Amino acid sequence: MIPIANPIITDEEKELVNEVMDSGMLIMGKYVKEFEEKFANYSGTKHGIATSSGTTALDVAIKSLNIKQGDKVITTPFTFIASSNSILYSKADPIFADVKEDTFNIDPDSVRELLKEHPDTKALMIVHLFGLSCDMDEIMEIVNKHNLLLIEDSAQAHGATYKGRKVGSFGDVSAFSFYPTKNMTTSEGGIVLTDDDEIMERARLLLNHGSPKKYHHDILGYNYRMTNISAAIGLVQFKKLDQFNKQRQENARRLTEGLNDLTWLQTPVVPDDRGHVFHQYTVKVDDREEFLKYLQEKEIGYGIHYPMPAYEQKLYKDLGYKDTSCPVSEKICDQVVSLPVHPALSDEDIDYIIDTLRDFK
Repeated sequence: MIPIANPIITDEEKELVNEVMDSGMLIMGKYVKEFEEKFANYSGTKHGIATSSGTTALDVAIKSLNIKQGDKVITTPFTFIASSNSILYSKADPIFADVKEDTFNIDPDSVRELLKEHPDTKALMIVHLFGLSCDMDEIMEIVNKHNLLLIEDSAQAHGATYKGRKVGSFGDVSAFSFYPTKNMTTSEGGIVLTDDDEIMERARLLLNHGSPKKYHHDILGYNYRMTNISAAIGLVQFKKLDQFNKQRQENARRLTEGLNDLTWLQTPVVPDDRGHVFHQYTVKVDDREEFLKYLQEKEIGYGIHYPMPAYEQKLYKDLGYKDTSCPVSEKICDQVVSLPVHPALSDEDIDYIIDTLRDFK
């Protein structure tokens, strides 16, 4: 079986973890600080605040902006549930915009229409899905015109660029995930990025029990801290991130070159102004069930990201989203299939995937 994901952990990560274990400093420590500084600098922001997961990073990001109960936040329904759930954690209201059919990212035209209906919207949360940046020129035009706070969910887009600028550096705040299947991992972890000193200070309080110093608690905070062990893994993985991304891009190039002429399958779209880092290589097919059975028979791993828009989940229906409709998102949910693209694939694996798919019809 060719797996859909295969994290690459080497002796180098294990050695640094052992060093942390021997030191006895397992939680906050020098490796966390070093990791924060390196990832923020790499992404082009002033501050990095490491957290325990991508979800806690999103929660901290939103709360650091003082988004509160009843505030409206426009976002996409075609993403992992943590994106919109993080809005609910602050008792704010997610408002769902549709996505673009070619890039799967939030559609600026849909956002503009929603702002006519909801002129009191406080923030916009975009998601750079599958490793591809949103259309940031249009997004920033909307944000500036309507005086919105911008949250970048960059959980799947480590190192992705828009016109040469890295994602995570456009918003008031951004959040990344370092889950094991991401382009780099800390085993489990996340990070909040910002250029704003006040947002940074509030974020640090939020992830550490609201405590500016031991046993003093200024706000309601949480235990969202990254461990020194996770940061040690992250530091080694970070050194490999660009090479991992280059391999993903090369694998994606070969897949597209080998599959692009198939009339029954649409390969990923990559606009010229963007650097796609291919967290996922997601294609569209019309007869998906038959195709999935074929992949299983041929032992090619796959993923369905995502089988339904967020508002169709029971949680959201129970919250009153029964009449929400984003037609493009609903259509895409029935078509998408993610194929292996991770850097552990061999040339033979890629050739097998291409040859096997070409024999499907």
